[in-house]
Amino acid sequence: MRESTKYRSYRYAIAYILLGFAVIALLVLNVCIGSVRIALPDIVGVFASWNKNQTIARILWDIRLPRAAAVLILGGALALAGYLLQAFFNNPIAGPFVLGISSGAKMVVALVMVFLMGSAAGKFVRLTSVVMILSAFVGAMLSMGFVLMMSRRMKSMSMLVVSGVMIGYICSAVTELVVTFADDADIVNLHNWSRGSFSGMTWENVRVMTVVVVVTSVSVFMMSKPLGAYQLGEAYAQNMGVNLRHLRVCIVLFSSVLSACVVAFAGPVSFVGIATPHLVKKFLGTAKPLWMIPACFLGGSIFCLFCDLLARTLLAPTELSISTVTAIFGAPVVLWVMSQRRSAKAV
Repeated sequence: MRESTKYRSYRYAIAYILLGFAVIALLVLNVCIGSVRIALPDIVGVFASWNKNQTIARILWDIRLPRAAAVLILGGALALAGYLLQAFFNNPIAGPFVLGISSGAKMVVALVMVFLMGSAAGKFVRLTSVVMILSAFVGAMLSMGFVLMMSRRMKSMSMLVVSGVMIGYICSAVTELVVTFADDADIVNLHNWSRGSFSGMTWENVRVMTVVVVVTSVSVFMMSKPLGAYQLGEAYAQNMGVNLRHLRVCIVLFSSVLSACVVAFAGPVSFVGIATPHLVKKFLGTAKPLWMIPACFLGGSIFCLFCDLLARTLLAPTELSISTVTAIFGAPVVLWVMSQRRSAKAV
């Protein structure tokens, strides 16, 4: 027993070291690689203030560093939201994008953006990061409410996913109508955002998302013990003294806040919330929330940093939608998960 516990401890330690190393390496690559290549010594020089090249300094501080920081934070938030939804619905392919939560958040944000940018109301209410997050949260809760209502009527896992996909299509159709018939010239940027993109991030955005995501993620980590009991069954969780109603409310709220924060700043990003928890679970060799929650956050950051790097550089100077790249790498993982479950049922 001691040897087994010692082996698991070593495995977790090595896994976290590798995840941390991958995050740092991809952060450096995202900062160095772009339309203008910046060598690592030049970056160090900007930080140390002995490199006086203003062009490099502006590229780093105004464009690449805030974008890389946003990708790290939002990628982790998206993976964590997916993990919570999979635990809540006991569904391996549940995620903000599949269940229509991201699409609902996108729809409300689009409506608010058009209303504020295209009417006199915009003079009185400024379109700040907080307004965007609140709008996305309202949309996420509307979609989540619909999914919860359908989950009570449909016991089939496949039908629950289908209902989520349908609400996603409806919300996306409404969003496309809003984008198409918007009069304000600034709404052109809404089209790129609605397809998913990490471009245009500012330090103000990073500060707001850091506060929201860090507070929510710490709160989720504090739920590790009751969440672990919940995964073993509702009867077991009740015997352990877990307040199931309170736990479910917290899972719904926290997953909606994390999803809303991602959509508010980057638009809908597909497959990260579904694929990352499964990859991390396989990598760690455990499903315990105590280890999975921080590992999911790191895994989501790695996944998004890698995909954003490809989105920026693969067809440069043209930038791909982030959802296009995440779908290429995330969809095969979902197919693998579904085939694994079918094989297990056959056995």
